Amino acid sequence: MKLDSIKDVQEAMEKAVDATRRAFNTIRTGRANASLLDKIMVDYYGTQTPLKSIAGISTPDASTLLIQPYDRSALQSIEKAISLSDVGLTPNNNGEVIRLNIPPLTTERRQDFVKMAGKYAEEGRVSIRNIRREGMDFVKKQEKDGDISEDESRDMQDGVQKLTDHYIEQVDQALADKEKDITTV
Repeated sequence: MKLDSIKDVQEAMEKAVDATRRAFNTIRTGRANASLLDKIMVDYYGTQTPLKSIAGISTPDASTLLIQPYDRSALQSIEKAISLSDVGLTPNNNGEVIRLNIPPLTTERRQDFVKMAGKYAEEGRVSIRNIRREGMDFVKKQEKDGDISEDESRDMQDGVQKLTDHYIEQVDQALADKEKDITTV
């Protein structure tokens, strides 16, 4: 990624936080949520296609996901993709729709999901730190090239660090919220 300004640093960090939140949405909490299936890719006529592109996903109640394919011939492919995914749910195919029953989580499974959320959060923090490093390099290069003064460079580096702290705090807050979701029975 090429950063050309402090604004680019901020936008890149916002994207990193958003990506972390999207990753959190793929973790089960014991309640039905269509975003659990966001990562599932279906072999649709020889092409890997996102599930949500070839089927409507709804939540008729708190413990069920209903998958209605737009093309009934894709039913078997969808069922196979769900079975092979790491979602950990068994699809029930009645010939027209696929139902996924979300079982209540065991304490052990909740702990596994909390660890997974922690891993996603750490990936988000690392991404933000990498963006900070690129931003600092950009500022130092500008100073070296004589585009900005030493004082301006120091101020900009402080600004980059403050952005980093702010966005890492957002990731930590999102992690705390997700952990609360997972551990709430």
